[in-house]
Amino acid sequence: MKNKLIFLLFFIPGLLFAQNQIRKCIICHQKPDIHKVMPTGIERSVYVDKKILRSSVHRNLKCQDCHVDVTSIPHQGLKIGRVNCARCHFNGNNLGAPNSPMYQLFWGSVHGKKLKAGDPKAPRCQTCHGGHNVFKPTDPRSTVYKKNIPATCGQCHKKELHDYSGSVHGVAILKKGIMNVPVCTDCHGKHDVYSSNMSKSHTSKQNVPDTCMSCHDNYGLMRKFKMTTNQADTYSKSFHGIALRFGEKTVANCASCHGTHNIRRQSDPKSSINPANIPKTCGQCHKGANKNFAKGKIHLNPENKSSGLVYYISNFFFWLTTLTMLALFAHILLDLRRKLKEKKEERETHK
Repeated sequence: MKNKLIFLLFFIPGLLFAQNQIRKCIICHQKPDIHKVMPTGIERSVYVDKKILRSSVHRNLKCQDCHVDVTSIPHQGLKIGRVNCARCHFNGNNLGAPNSPMYQLFWGSVHGKKLKAGDPKAPRCQTCHGGHNVFKPTDPRSTVYKKNIPATCGQCHKKELHDYSGSVHGVAILKKGIMNVPVCTDCHGKHDVYSSNMSKSHTSKQNVPDTCMSCHDNYGLMRKFKMTTNQADTYSKSFHGIALRFGEKTVANCASCHGTHNIRRQSDPKSSINPANIPKTCGQCHKGANKNFAKGKIHLNPENKSSGLVYYISNFFFWLTTLTMLALFAHILLDLRRKLKEKKEERETHK
């Protein structure tokens, strides 16, 4: 009880002080037409919706906690820089911000490197998470809520958003509201987004199968969508899968055939795996691919009768190898028995 009283004694005055500071700033910043002229001459809105701010995760902070260079109100003549989120968001902080290495991961990512290099188009924390409208990722109002992530990433990646919106994944989440499908961050990562030519990237040639299999090898999830995990298993055992596992970087992976952001059903005429498009898709590697490439099954399981001739050939070679090995061992055992018998007879002769 005593601890609660001490907490309230300090928390309530602090909260009231913060709200008082916000009220001072809101006098000007609640005007919808308020703007700032950037050094480039572009006008940028500095309007703040107080209702949104007061319901955000930062509602208990005062404006100057983030805008530290605002030392006086009004602040005409002051040089106001960008907010530095790392003042609170660092691993090991005791300020109530999430404790994780995500900020350090960001600087090593493709976005962080572009920002360090001075690229004006490079995204910052606010680009993805919002400025005054920061909500928890589980809040549908959040810009990083799963269903909103494609639109957030699409601010910069417009073509990718267009392709994704028409894909099986995009249609499922954006139009049907099915949340158990991947969005940008599920495949590319969140703060650890790396160039696909880096070995540690989730979308590097070597890692694409594992990234896809995080869903497509999940029996419970696939069963929900009336799909099987057969594709993941058969790729791993195929020539392509084995070659990739042994370090061959030019061999086809999931994305080589199914596409990346524009993955569609096989029955869709725009799908890269539609029978009419198979020659073109396979022709990326196999020059001269024709319509015969579309006649055969792709994800073959030699242990399943549905694989047709491949199933019987696989069984033939299995039994051929097994019987050959058994015959070899039998021959070795009989030969060993004969030699032991000869040695025994030889010893008896010398006695």
